[in-house]
Amino acid sequence: MPAIAGSAGLIGIVAIVVIAIIVLSVFFTLVPVALWISAMAAGVRVSIFTLIGMRLRRVIPSRIVNPLIKAHKAGLDVTINQLESHYLAGGNVDRVVNALIAAHRANIELTFERAAAIDLAGRDVLEAVQMSVNPKVIETPFIAGVAMNGIEVKAKARITVRANIDRLVGGAGEETIVARVGEGIISTIGSSINHAKVLENPDMISQTVLAKGLDSGTAFEILSIDIADVDIGKNIGAELQTEQAMADKNIAQAKAEERRAMAVANEQEMRAKVEEMRAKVVSAEAEVPLAMAEALRKGNIGVMDYVNYKNIQADTGMRDSISNFGGDKEATEIKKN
Repeated sequence: MPAIAGSAGLIGIVAIVVIAIIVLSVFFTLVPVALWISAMAAGVRVSIFTLIGMRLRRVIPSRIVNPLIKAHKAGLDVTINQLESHYLAGGNVDRVVNALIAAHRANIELTFERAAAIDLAGRDVLEAVQMSVNPKVIETPFIAGVAMNGIEVKAKARITVRANIDRLVGGAGEETIVARVGEGIISTIGSSINHAKVLENPDMISQTVLAKGLDSGTAFEILSIDIADVDIGKNIGAELQTEQAMADKNIAQAKAEERRAMAVANEQEMRAKVEEMRAKVVSAEAEVPLAMAEALRKGNIGVMDYVNYKNIQADTGMRDSISNFGGDKEATEIKKN
């Protein structure tokens, strides 16, 4: 009996230990004690129940408390509710706090609401603050324009921009800046009478483009536009003239071919008419003997009239033969000579 009682007591102790371990595991899972101690050591007061509430709201406490400690050490007035609400909205809390610290160090006015709005808009607020302090250089590809004399000029520009924090939300990006500068370069080159002027004075492009206020409505402020390289391209004017000449030549050839085809068609039509007239003559001549036979039968003409008609035909045929013989002889002599 004592042995049984001892075994039961041992099982009870083991059960109590197991339950205690489970309870402690659940407690330390819900309550990040180490994080709470770190916050207390940094002078940031965070309630245990607040950390438990974060767990229940499926918020990772370290994503909120660590940036809060960082902000507190930097002297920023940021509350834990602001950070948690931004996290729940899908924002990057750590990046926003880093941006606020960088702006505070650089004496740039930036509120938490503004930084959170920029972050939720999809822009890198930390990069924007860094660009406000250290302007960024954007290099364009070679942009080609054609001067008035038809020579193509290619220019590459370097654009120095600074982020405008007030226009980050709703402002256009770098692509718009590059497109506007490219348009200005093309316009400036195109308004030059001679390409040599562009080569002699390339800063004319940057001055003209910079004076147009291309940063209007964008998230940046253009500080300078520098022409990095200028190159000569093709003679576009000569190529266009050559292509126009070839086109005119093709049009002229087509019109000549059309006139030739019309002449051939007219000739064929005239031949067809001549053949038709010949056929009518042959048909009419074939009716002559029938008409004469009918006249003889009815007594309209006599035998002597018919004989005279035949004599006239014979004389006409003889004259035609003589004339043809003489013409053939003259043609033969001409060929011999």
